[in-house]
Amino acid sequence: MSAPSTPIGDVPGVGAPAARALAEQGITTVAQLVGRDWAELAELHGVGPASGRRLQALLLEHGEGMANPPAPDRRRATVTQGATGKSAKDITTHATSTDPADYVDGLEGRRREEGARLLELFGRATGEQATMWGPSMIGYGEVHYRYATGREGDTFQLGFSPRKADLALYGIQGFPRSDELLEKLGKHRRGVGCVWVKKLPDIDESVLEELVAHAWQCGPGTVC
Repeated sequence: MSAPSTPIGDVPGVGAPAARALAEQGITTVAQLVGRDWAELAELHGVGPASGRRLQALLLEHGEGMANPPAPDRRRATVTQGATGKSAKDITTHATSTDPADYVDGLEGRRREEGARLLELFGRATGEQATMWGPSMIGYGEVHYRYATGREGDTFQLGFSPRKADLALYGIQGFPRSDELLEKLGKHRRGVGCVWVKKLPDIDESVLEELVAHAWQCGPGTVC
């Protein structure tokens, strides 16, 4: 899913000084931050970690992100099982009625086969039916998050997106055995909100299935 073309100055929580400093570097929309090194941008006068966290959060909601993003705020979101229908107005990624199998069948090249294999793998590991979120993310389960600031929204518990450049795997990090299993997974890159894989032959699918099952079992409202 592509990042939003929202002007940075229109993003709630991003101050005018940060927007001006980024504009001076030719960065005027959120989409232009994809893949940029936040550590370098943070050196600009007026650009602080709070703005960086807000922009990174917005990118992650669209399956994108910056490199070397600011450290998460200690005031972490409270995540609960199930959707509530309450979301910030600027959150545009929601569950849709599109059949994930139809979406995968329409992919090109190896992504069609890999998407089908991931549908089966995630389905086995979670025991859940897949749901499309936005035009290109496939999710399992629903959770609601809310920050101390009041910002909140619904999203999927875990899932994947068979993107053209990489396979994005969401929600499989941050649990007791995640790091141990990721070390055995194979060739991958770790982001703040997802794990990136170039192609399935690069990884051990049995380890991925164990990762997904572990993340599912350790989700909100469970003890693992």
